[in-house]
Amino acid sequence: MEAVKKWYRELTFRRKVWFSFLSVSLIPVMVLGTFTYFQTRQLLIQREEKVVRETLKQSVLSLNAALEICENAMENMVWDAMIKQTLEKKYENNYEMYLAYRDVVDPVILRIRNLNPQVKRITIYSSNETLYSHGDNMRKIERLEKLPEGIEDYKIHWETEENRRLEMYCGIYTKSESDRNVVYLDVDYDRVFGYLSGLFQEDYGVLVADELGNSVFSCWKFRDEAAGYGLTADEILEEKSSLGRYVIYEESIPVNGWKIWLYRPLKVVSASAWSITALVFVVILLCVGIILTASYALTDSVVRPLKELIRNMDQIKEGHLMVDIQGDDKDEIGRLILRFSDLMSRLDCMVNEVYKSKILQQQYELRALQAQINPHFLYNSLSLINWKAIMAGQEEISEMSQLLSTFYRTTLNKGKNITQVKSEWDNTCSYARIQNLLHSGRLSLKMELEPGIEEYEILNLLLQPLVENAIVHGLDHKTDGGEKILEVSGREEEGRLVFVVRDNGCGIKEEELDGILTAESKGYGVQNVHNRIQLYYGTDYGLAFESCQGGELSGTKVTVRIPKKRMEDDTVQGTKEETARRTEENTVQRIEENTR
Repeated sequence: MEAVKKWYRELTFRRKVWFSFLSVSLIPVMVLGTFTYFQTRQLLIQREEKVVRETLKQSVLSLNAALEICENAMENMVWDAMIKQTLEKKYENNYEMYLAYRDVVDPVILRIRNLNPQVKRITIYSSNETLYSHGDNMRKIERLEKLPEGIEDYKIHWETEENRRLEMYCGIYTKSESDRNVVYLDVDYDRVFGYLSGLFQEDYGVLVADELGNSVFSCWKFRDEAAGYGLTADEILEEKSSLGRYVIYEESIPVNGWKIWLYRPLKVVSASAWSITALVFVVILLCVGIILTASYALTDSVVRPLKELIRNMDQIKEGHLMVDIQGDDKDEIGRLILRFSDLMSRLDCMVNEVYKSKILQQQYELRALQAQINPHFLYNSLSLINWKAIMAGQEEISEMSQLLSTFYRTTLNKGKNITQVKSEWDNTCSYARIQNLLHSGRLSLKMELEPGIEEYEILNLLLQPLVENAIVHGLDHKTDGGEKILEVSGREEEGRLVFVVRDNGCGIKEEELDGILTAESKGYGVQNVHNRIQLYYGTDYGLAFESCQGGELSGTKVTVRIPKKRMEDDTVQGTKEETARRTEENTVQRIEENTR
């Protein structure tokens, strides 16, 4: 389920709309089509099953009638009074026997055979010693090859053989217990069961079994030999219990209690549903084609304005803050385009009027700060102080004046905004040593600059404010009495210049650390430094703070990252136009980042 959700989330908006439309449209069509198919298939199968059941019932009626005719013929023989008298009489000569055959036995048998064409032969087997065999009509009982068990009950017994023979036996009741008389009927097997071989043209099977389950008649016709074969009674019962490959129907033959089964392969019974199945699938495919075409057109009409809006956004990313797509307030997408157009108009105004004015304001403030000091007057005064200190043997005063001279010379930088790493480093080192003198040498300074990066460019006054913050807000508030350490380092890292200012002071609270670069501050603080870096170099550069309060790890670490760029001659000479242009470009980049 999670994989499906992830797949859906990663789809484009166009595909999501298209997929949603297809889902909403196709599901009812598929449900309706499936319902129609199964209902129609079920009705056709039920109709086919009804045909099979009716066929089986008609077959039972025909078979029962044929067997009933045979049983009536047998009863006519068994209960014929003249036949019984003939069998019970004791004959004194052959003439009397001849008259009995001529006048009684032969006419009765001939009449029954003529009236019942299913009967091929009728033979009376008798134990009367005065009667002799008379063709097929009368034989001694000793010649009876097989006498069915229980023949003494004077009921009709059916016998079948594997060579497609159907026979009937029934005893004739006589007064003499010593005499035994049996009537045998040879039934025409094909006349009785032959029509069962033509119930269907193919793909069916029929089985007739007696009360003991012995097969009386069986036949099967299958187009594909692998699709079916003749089943025994046990196999039929097993198929019925397991709902296997066949549709099986069972009926009883009333005249003698035999069972008849008619079975057909399930796929044959359901084959009549294939035509309607094909029709349903054609209709479903037609509906799917219409839905696909309609969904593509509708999806395109919905997504086209969004694609135009995305194109405008890409142009805005390149710095063109204008929207050329037209929208209306008739739908949500049109209102979105109108609101976006209004937003970009206001943003363009803000860029031109607000951000640029703030940039100029910051530059003017910096220039005003630098202009407050008269460089020549300051340098001459510091040189005089240094000379007087040397004359008086005051080394600390001399050092202080030299450091102040270096600090202000690098700070003023002839009014330029860009300087070399070496000059900025000298400025920072001078300021740190001045602070150490002001703190009576209680600061432990560690200043390390990687060789080879001195000639690269850097914005003026980036590191000194960070050192000032580290001393004033960190080391001056250190209360544990330990050594106050200030570390400043610079190095090259992956095509960038990285400067780190670290102190072991009191640290910064977590809630203050989160907003240190965004909160409003007074004076020329770290926020100003961060903004200058991003305005000039882009949003990929700036300050990063790490701080911890309490314990041995207490202190703050500030990391400055700027691009590595070698100073050019025109830059060294202070080309103000280039500085303004680059500042404006990075301002636009910053606005785009804020917009995203």
